[in-house]
Amino acid sequence: MGAIDLPKSPNVFHPEKPSAVGSRNSLAQEYRDQQAEVQLLLEEETNKVIHHLTARLPKDVLERLDVMGGLKEKLYNYFNQNYQNMFNRYMVTTEDEMVKKVRNFVDKEETKVLTRYTPKEIADLLDAVGGADKFNTGEIEKSVVNMYGHLQGHIQRGVNELETHTNSILRQKTDTGAFVRGENAYSIVKCAFKDNQIKPKTVTDVKLSVNILDSELISPIFHYQVTVEYLIKDLIAKHIIDSIDKLIEQIKDERIDEQKEELSDSEIIFAKLSKVDQFTEDDTENAKSKRYTFMAKALMERIADLRAEIDPEDFDALKIRENIKKIIDMENIRNRGFNTAINSITAILDTSKMGYQYIENLKNGREVIIREYEDTDVANLPDERYSVKLRYFDNAQLIEDRKAYDVQLKSFETEVQHLWDVLEVIYQEKKKGYAVEDFDDLSKKNKERIRKLIKERTGEPLYEDIAKVWDEISFVKPAETEVEKSNRTYIYEKDRIRTRIIRMRERMKKMYDFLYPIERRVMEERLAWLESEYFRFDYMINPYHLQPGLLLDVDITSIKRKKATLDAMANVLNEFLHGVSKGFADAAFASFSRRRSTVREDINQSFSSGTAEEEDTKALPGPSTQKTAASKTGTKKKGAVDSKSKPKKKQPAKGGGTGLTEI
Repeated sequence: MGAIDLPKSPNVFHPEKPSAVGSRNSLAQEYRDQQAEVQLLLEEETNKVIHHLTARLPKDVLERLDVMGGLKEKLYNYFNQNYQNMFNRYMVTTEDEMVKKVRNFVDKEETKVLTRYTPKEIADLLDAVGGADKFNTGEIEKSVVNMYGHLQGHIQRGVNELETHTNSILRQKTDTGAFVRGENAYSIVKCAFKDNQIKPKTVTDVKLSVNILDSELISPIFHYQVTVEYLIKDLIAKHIIDSIDKLIEQIKDERIDEQKEELSDSEIIFAKLSKVDQFTEDDTENAKSKRYTFMAKALMERIADLRAEIDPEDFDALKIRENIKKIIDMENIRNRGFNTAINSITAILDTSKMGYQYIENLKNGREVIIREYEDTDVANLPDERYSVKLRYFDNAQLIEDRKAYDVQLKSFETEVQHLWDVLEVIYQEKKKGYAVEDFDDLSKKNKERIRKLIKERTGEPLYEDIAKVWDEISFVKPAETEVEKSNRTYIYEKDRIRTRIIRMRERMKKMYDFLYPIERRVMEERLAWLESEYFRFDYMINPYHLQPGLLLDVDITSIKRKKATLDAMANVLNEFLHGVSKGFADAAFASFSRRRSTVREDINQSFSSGTAEEEDTKALPGPSTQKTAASKTGTKKKGAVDSKSKPKKKQPAKGGGTGLTEI
């Protein structure tokens, strides 16, 4: 089809005529059947899923899947809907952005035509004044990059939603793996699914807590109250570590040039430790100490105990400490990390259509609270809702939180024990002195007979004379070591409280049966309140399980059959973790990326000229000798590199090298 066949101006409006206004067909596609192509794609994807299900599931399960209609039609409609949504979003975004670009381009071309009579000298003068970095297409290129970046984000988010829904259909269940997957699963501190107290059959409550450590944050976070001295020392410490890493890299390169074995992981650690004293030392009084190489001792003394704010009465813009503080504040080191995390979580919630009506940013406390609805009364809230609490804490805050957690748990034990004692006293008072109502009564009644008939003959002590170690509520607790004292899980204590609550309810039911005197009503009300408060406390995070860093605490309430908020929050969490966390990095695995065995050229049977190994191979007849030589060079001279890859290193290689080039 030639260009002459294309209509000059499609003034016709029709949904099917090629290249008409509003048409879904174009002459540029040479009459391709788009509907047939889409149906072929959807048919293939549907058949794949159907084949997978029929191959894995039993026959009776497959028959039950088709009770409410054909499974193939459901999958076909599901794929068709998601495909059309993604394709329409792509087309609308592309057409809208490209129309803007074309319009701007036409405007610029028209401007050029209007100024074509500009003298050449003026154009040369403008070019000389502006330079190549002024009059170019840089801004247009940035705009195009941003356009495609946003488009890629929309497509990626649509793919993530499609993946989440597909997994939900295939598994037909919701679990922790639906939230944080892959390389971020280790960051979960607690994830609990439980039925909603008001609507247990239809609504579920989810508690998810994610702990991002200080070492894993892309942008480090500092408390607002941290001193300027601490910030400067932290910057100097990072500079020292970077300098040590550069020295270790030089040592590695030198060993490679000398054809020596590479340093092992432990040798690298010891080499770094040996270089620390080259940059710093512990002498705080000597002004010529290495610790004051990057910042003089006099300046360090000036900023001692200088925090985020200075008393207006003491402020002097010409003093040294004020100017040092101003330099640090201009770099925004103090607030950069936490503000970045807030911008990340709010932006992701907005783009993921997870709106919120309430946000409270406690900037000085490094805490932000986001709720979908302002009201906190669960009786007035819908069944689909969420709340997010983002908090940064250091070790000092963790210590205080742990102390409060200890006191609260001890208080629960005291209150539950008190109710246990009250119930025990009432139970004993209701007993009839001559009747046997439980095992204790039977044991007391037969105590003398057991002593005369059995214990006096065998010489064994009576049951009442033996010290009771087991209280019949929980098993004997093992002695604590330093590990348990420093990291208290309180699993044993929580099980005791839960068991006592269950047994008290059973005893009251046994004591009163269908009678409801005032004593029973009072004790049941107290027990119900203690149980609800205890479960609310148990639902919280144990601070002994946390480490200093960023804590993302999410509470979600969602309808079991709908799960709209659950699916949307899963995408939000994964995108947020990817934006603020570097993730867990295993140094042992990371070191394998530098192994020369993975980048050797002799694996491909190639040799450089003038080496001893090449002379050896000339004396070996047959093609099989190349493999033998290659194995020798791969094991015997594993660390060799070609001198061309290191132009600054002029010393020749010792011994015979294989001429391997480092990538």
